Amino acid sequence: MFEVSIELTDSLKKLLKGTAEQLKGAVKRKFIAQTVAALGHGGQSVAEQELGWNRVTISKGIKELTSGITCVDNYRGRGRYKAEEHLPNLLSDIKKLVDGQSQIDPSFKSQRLYTRLSATQVRHQLIEKFGYGDEELPTSETIRVKLNNLGYRLKRIAKIKPQKKFPKLMQSLSN
Repeated sequence: MFEVSIELTDSLKKLLKGTAEQLKGAVKRKFIAQTVAALGHGGQSVAEQELGWNRVTISKGIKELTSGITCVDNYRGRGRYKAEEHLPNLLSDIKKLVDGQSQIDPSFKSQRLYTRLSATQVRHQLIEKFGYGDEELPTSETIRVKLNNLGYRLKRIAKIKPQKKFPKLMQSLSN
C-alpha cells in the first residue's frame, strides 16, 4: 500500500492523538506536519486513516513547516455582527419606545426600569412607528436581550401596596 518508515502501534497512536488534542492552532498544525514528515512517504494518508487527522489541516501544517510562515487564525472574526452594526439607530429607537412605557422600581430599592411592553410588542412598534422592515429586524429574543442590556425588565407595573392595618390591641377589662 504505502511506504511508511515508522510502525504505528496502538500506544503510539494514543500518544499522538492525545498530544494533538491538547495543542491548538499553529502549534497543533506544526506537530501534525512534523509527525507526518516522520512517517515518511504516504504519511498523510496513514495519519488521516489511523489517527483521524484532517487532510486539509495536515497540508496546511506542511505548508507552514516548509515555508516558515505561520498562518494566523482569525477565530474572533467569525460569527455574526451585532444588530446595532446593521441598524445603528436600533438601540435609540428602542429607548424612545420603551421610555414612555416604563417606570422605576416602586420601592426605590434598585435602579431597574420596569416596562409594560414585551419584546414582541417592541418589535411590532419598531416596524409600525419607525419603518423598519420585518426581515431586517432581529428576532424578539434578540430584542429582549437588548432591552435587558439597556436596563429594562418586563414586569407588570404594580402600585405600591398599602401596608395591612393591624387591629389595635384591645385593653383588657381587668386593670
